[in-house]
Amino acid sequence: MQKTFKRILVTAALPYANGHIHLGHLAGCYIPADIYVRYQRLKRHDVLFISGSDEHGVAITISAEKEKTSPQTIVDKYHEANKAAFARFGIQFDNYSRTSLPVHHETSKEFFLDLLNKGFLNAKEEEQFYDAEAKMFLPDRYVEGTCPNCRYDKARGDQCDNCGKYYDQLELKNPKSLISGKTPVVKKTKHWFFKLGDFQKKLEQYVAGHSDDWKDNVLQQTRSWLKEGLQERAVTRDLSWGIPVPVEGAEGKVIYVWFDAVLGYISSTKEWALRIGQPEKWKEYWCDQGTRYIAFLGKDNIVFHTIVFPAELMAKGGYILPDNVPANEFLNLEGGKFSKSRNNAIYVKDILERYPADILRYTLATNLPETKDSDFYWKDFQAKNNNELADIYGNFVNRTITFAAKNFGNSVPHRGVLNDRDKELIGYINSAPQQIGNLIEQFRFRDATMEMMNLARAANKYFNDSEPWKTFKSNPDQCATTLNICLNIVRSLSIVFLPVVPFSSEKVWKMLNETPTVGKELWENAGELKLPSGHTLGQSEILFTKIEDSVIEQELQQLGHASDGNTATGAEQTTYTPLKPQITYDDFAKVDLRVAKILVAEAVPKSKKLIKLQIDLGFEKRQIVAGIAEKVMPDQLIGKTIIVVANLAPAKLMGVESQGMLLATAGDGENFALLTLSKDVQQGIGIK
Repeated sequence: MQKTFKRILVTAALPYANGHIHLGHLAGCYIPADIYVRYQRLKRHDVLFISGSDEHGVAITISAEKEKTSPQTIVDKYHEANKAAFARFGIQFDNYSRTSLPVHHETSKEFFLDLLNKGFLNAKEEEQFYDAEAKMFLPDRYVEGTCPNCRYDKARGDQCDNCGKYYDQLELKNPKSLISGKTPVVKKTKHWFFKLGDFQKKLEQYVAGHSDDWKDNVLQQTRSWLKEGLQERAVTRDLSWGIPVPVEGAEGKVIYVWFDAVLGYISSTKEWALRIGQPEKWKEYWCDQGTRYIAFLGKDNIVFHTIVFPAELMAKGGYILPDNVPANEFLNLEGGKFSKSRNNAIYVKDILERYPADILRYTLATNLPETKDSDFYWKDFQAKNNNELADIYGNFVNRTITFAAKNFGNSVPHRGVLNDRDKELIGYINSAPQQIGNLIEQFRFRDATMEMMNLARAANKYFNDSEPWKTFKSNPDQCATTLNICLNIVRSLSIVFLPVVPFSSEKVWKMLNETPTVGKELWENAGELKLPSGHTLGQSEILFTKIEDSVIEQELQQLGHASDGNTATGAEQTTYTPLKPQITYDDFAKVDLRVAKILVAEAVPKSKKLIKLQIDLGFEKRQIVAGIAEKVMPDQLIGKTIIVVANLAPAKLMGVESQGMLLATAGDGENFALLTLSKDVQQGIGIK
């Protein structure tokens, strides 16, 4: 049952202002957040969308040293660049602030002093790495060594980028200073610590209350921290760049960035309230229980939004907590991680010089890393544009408006008596907004985007099956009815597609000569046929232009990837699993591989990964269960001729018996494929 609320507060993680925004950042949280916000605005909900630049911490000072400039120059440069990139990409923040502003410094100091006065912060001496040559204590990112957990030899002082483990910098093996390159010494220094463990039980209750609605990756990571037991965390650091600690005896120390960065959501909301001339209005969104707070972020920020930030809010008192934290996993690029140093990155500022934002928004929306890491492939980008946006959605819009302009005086013809085909499509259109909306409410943006395109597919099929080019002469009334319905579906598509491709939706709206903007429409009315007969249409234009192979080849070459015509992944980016131990011929002969045909395919209830298949082996029919639901839709499997292990001992998966196993590649994305036969072969025949 959906919760009732007066308003919605949406925050998107504050990106570090030490580099340009790339596609990985967008897929991590900004595209899903923007889709959600645009949808809620079409629902006429009171929604506030907040973010900003994270401008403190060692990441900034390191970037300043690399560029031989000041931290202030760095944050000024990248804040403005990223703010502009977000705007060009269509991310509609109500306020995009920065943590270097006085309003943020004041907010952070207020929290620090309040927690200190309540006894949630305590000062004590701790041992920390010290660079004797540089004469400074070393913040975590100024130390590098071997991870105590996985033995990765380039681990940072607070977290290993390889295994994700958090630890104290003194646990690092073979540490060295990134300032001098020397081995640091251990020296005592005074710091203030947040008693995070005091909130263990409250946080356990808070997380337990969301066991049914938070994503599995969020729950698992959060529960892992709670299971280990929460320890106190330092909230100050020896550093010159940041918010000065507002107590005596803390000279040369700043508030630790992990403590102040999340408070940037609050200070950004305060800045918004001041900007609109209602300085106290921020409290409605942060202190009123009628607000539903949704925090969008990437998986590397989960515990800071499910444990640390909630604990800060609990300690301060009077604030609401995140109701949902729909964190995404990571987006990779052509089979490898986004990496500036290896030229394996696509920056928003650059790609928008070459392609419209909507093509990228759609491609990312169809491939969001919602449950596991996913990949951006240039050839997939091309296919999404050419085969879906251009050939399906754009084609339907163009053919419909062009036909009406040519044959009905560029206006909407009358709608007459409906036949069964008309009624079926109208029924589909009527129900689509509710179906798509439910998926968005569940943060299933990939599925929602797929259903948007399915609606366009159905519309194209309706146009083809209705054959208006024939009925224009043989049955003019039916032709007029067909075009009336098609034009109304064009209108519906412009509304339901708005959260994903907003610029294109506005173009379609103008083609229909509708006013003022599609964003002023109601989501609930998107399925209604609201274009009246006689309405004059606007000027038709091509919505999406196809991308040539040569353009994609050039993109691959810029990344250093060679194309073989089938895959966009360079060999140097592929990680292969080690070969298993050798077996004898007799070992292999024990495996009975048979040809089978899939008769029925359906999702296993309450499972995100399993599909139940009914297969025909020729001599018998049986049931198998495959963990491929996140890689292929059930209806795409029906009728395929596959290879199965026929003599595998039966097993139960989520209570469903499986009598065999199908063969498929072990890869994800474009590397995933079922092993199917290219021609019909008798079922049951053996494979050798």
